[in-house]
Amino acid sequence: MGYSLMGKPVLMDFFAEWCGPCHQQSPIIDELEARMGDKVEIRKIDVGVDSEQTRQYAAKYDIQFVPTLIIEKDGKIVQKLVGVQDLEKLESILKPLVE
Repeated sequence: MGYSLMGKPVLMDFFAEWCGPCHQQSPIIDELEARMGDKVEIRKIDVGVDSEQTRQYAAKYDIQFVPTLIIEKDGKIVQKLVGVQDLEKLESILKPLVE
């Protein structure tokens, strides 16, 4: 079975319930998850909910606007995308990370 992969890429979707564009982004993320399956870990983080964890995330990743997508691989940020991103762009970033 060849070499073992390092960690799979992680896509973090920072959103808030009150954010209109976030509601546009959400089905795109769901479709991405359907297409890429378990090759990518997807985490949805609601920064509209004030909690210790969301404050830590917002500080760590400097989240100023929602939606913001962070793509990490092996604990390093590969890309930070602000605003609604289309499926093709997300796939073009993630595919090379899983091949």
